[in-house]
Order: sequence, then C-alpha cells, then structure tokens
Amino acid sequence: MGWFNFGSLSRDMGIDLGTANTLVYVSGKGIVLQEPSVVAIDKDDKTPLAVGEDAKKMLGRTPGNVIALRPLRDGVIADFDTAELMLKHFIRRVHEGKALVQPRMVIGIPSGVTGVERRAVMDAAIQAGARDVYLIDEPVAAAIGAGLPVAEPTGNMIIDIGGGTTEVAVLSLQGTVLSESVRVAGDELNDCITHYMKKVHNLVIGERTAEEIKIAIGSAYPTDADDDAVMEVRGLHLLSGLPRTVSIKGPEIRESMAEPLAVIIDAVKRTLERTPPELAADIIDRGIMLAGGGALLRGLDTLISHETGIVTHVAADPLSCVVLGTGRVLENFQQLGRVFSNSNRSRNNM
Repeated sequence: MGWFNFGSLSRDMGIDLGTANTLVYVSGKGIVLQEPSVVAIDKDDKTPLAVGEDAKKMLGRTPGNVIALRPLRDGVIADFDTAELMLKHFIRRVHEGKALVQPRMVIGIPSGVTGVERRAVMDAAIQAGARDVYLIDEPVAAAIGAGLPVAEPTGNMIIDIGGGTTEVAVLSLQGTVLSESVRVAGDELNDCITHYMKKVHNLVIGERTAEEIKIAIGSAYPTDADDDAVMEVRGLHLLSGLPRTVSIKGPEIRESMAEPLAVIIDAVKRTLERTPPELAADIIDRGIMLAGGGALLRGLDTLISHETGIVTHVAADPLSCVVLGTGRVLENFQQLGRVFSNSNRSRNNM
C-alpha cells in the first residue's frame, strides 16, 4: 500500500467541497485555493466562462446566454457535470496547468449524505483526475482542523455551519459517537432575509445582497452595537417596479433569521440529549466548538451558550477548519487513518 510516504507526495490534496466555497489544501504547501463554488456557463455550447470568484460576481447579473450555477446544494452535488467541471478547473489551477500524476484526494462531505451522494462525490473526483479518493465526514475534519484532541478518549462537540448544511457531532477516539446533519445553514439565513425584505419592505433583492446584509448587520443575539446598526439596501420595489433604497436595522435582520437559527439550536439540543453521560461531562468541561462560515455570525456563540448552558468557542479560523482537517489527515495518515470508514474509500484502478 505504501502509506508511509503519503504525506511526502506534494501533489496529494485535501478538499473542502462546500455549497458556498471550495477550499483546496496541498500537502507540503497548505491552503492554496479558496474560491466560491460557482460556475458560469455559456448556454449555447455548454462551455465554462468563469469559475469561482469571477463566476460569483456574475450571480444574478448574467445576459440571456450565460448562466451562473452553484453545482452543490445543501452540501451535496446537485449538478454532476458542473461539479466535475469545477473540480477539474480548481485542480488545474492548483497545479498551475502542469500535467500531473493522478493525486490522492481527501474530501470533506456532510455526515448525513446518502450512499448515492457519496458515490457522486467520488465519481466527480475520479473524473477530475484523482487516483484514490477518501471521504471524511465534515465534522471530524472540522474538529481536527480546529485543533480538538480527537484521538484522545475524551468527548468533543463540534458544530460546523456551512452554506448548505449544519453538522453537529460528538467525537471521541477518532470516531463520531453521534452526529446530526440538518440542511439548514448560511443559505437558509440568506433566503430568510430575502423573504423578509419582500414581505415587510416590498423590496426584491438577490442572494448576493442578502448575504451582504447578513455579514454587515446580521446577528444571532441582541447586543447594543447590533441594535444600532443600520444599512442602506438597494433593490427592486415590488409595487412601483422601480429600483429603490430602503434603510434596515440590525434587530429586523436578527428577527428574520430566528427560524433557521432555532432549527440549528434544536439539532444541538437533540445531540446533547443523546450524548452518553461520561462524554457529556467532558463537553461541559471543554465547551462546544463552532466552525464553518456560519460561526462568523455575530452572537451565535452567545446564543448557543445561552440555550445550552455550555460555554461555546469559535474556532480560530472557522472558514478553513474542514480543509485544514483534510490536510492534517493527509500529512499524518498513519495516526489519523482510522477516521475513514471502509465505505469512504474508492480505488480507481483504471
């Protein structure tokens, strides 16, 4: 098998294939790419015009013959061909266009995906040029990336809030003791802001604007600073059909996101209720770790602490936790190899 030189091959790659962003880690180099998971395609001849950041700028702004697509929805591949195309593009970018020997890949995926969805990720990676594909559950990767001592016999709880899914997991001894995956995360928060603007302010906005509002004045828990936050939002007025600017306040946006946040809190509580008492004691001791882009929502750690009574910390670099975890597994394969289950391996013997 030759796993001993797994880390020494600089072409091995760890990938966080996310609904909102894709990150790539190359062993020996670290994180080499962080781009939105968006592809712009020419409708007529189905060729890609832009991938990543350039394509994201086109969302909601394309002429008739161009479509900007997000190939992943709720953490899983919704459009297989586009996902494969995006992966190929990112792999080529990482290797600066050089012809490469087929790399090994460790890819982070949501823990709640079905066997068919796992297969789709493996097939897309193999079509994109991988030799072997290893799938790792995102919460496990996030915990390793956040520096939690997953190899020790102590309970660690991680909440990984991405674009499409929220993963709540209790880990011990390199394994998942229990986990829950809910398909409510950053995208859902954006959708709630979009609906709120339409319902209350009669203003139609796009998903990019909704995300900008969430980042600028969104919060999960009341604080004085957020209550004073005001933002000018431009969009299309429903009644007049003309562009208009509306002023919105922080508390309105917090209110609009209350429902999806409640779903996330419920998933956390359900997981805690099912946790074995010894591990629950460890979690009370160590606290809960928040990772993923959603961890950047102001006051979310306070809200979770308030609802569960357990101290909640935000990881040092929440956006990179999953990809850093895949990279650490690549570089310490012998110590961390147990994090894969047999069903998560693919041998490409072509």
